[in-house]
Amino acid sequence: MPIVLRTAVNGFMSRSSKKGDSKRYYDWIYQAWLDRLAANSLASDKVLFHAAAFHCQQCIEKALKGYLLFKSRRLLDGHNLTWLCKQAALMDGGFVQWIDESAVLNRYYIETRYPADIPLEIDEDTMKSLLKMSSDMMDFICALTKFDFNSYHKKSRKNNS
Repeated sequence: MPIVLRTAVNGFMSRSSKKGDSKRYYDWIYQAWLDRLAANSLASDKVLFHAAAFHCQQCIEKALKGYLLFKSRRLLDGHNLTWLCKQAALMDGGFVQWIDESAVLNRYYIETRYPADIPLEIDEDTMKSLLKMSSDMMDFICALTKFDFNSYHKKSRKNNS
């Protein structure tokens, strides 16, 4: 496994070039959109609510990283959605409206993937709320970056043929 060096650049943590991590913001937003689709699909089965919630968190983590890359041309490291959202708010004040939602979604990064003594309960209302939060935030980021999933998806499929 390669060693990842972290350096402070303009007050932000960034990672040195790591094989496999795209420096193209639209690649990150595309992957975020795929997590959005996965979350929506998985949420149709209560047994898969934890996996769906994780994909909601991943959707916003990747979308925020994509936005930050779009604005700063630097790939920021980390998984804390609140921190990433605050970094985005420094570049566009509109992100302030998403700080509370980012804190809620943050909870679903670890707790959905590992067993715990006190299990995390996700009911239908919570699942609907997580899907709405991540979808609304994703739409906001797509509007700012002018990212269109359908156009990008067709383009990427054509390039892979």
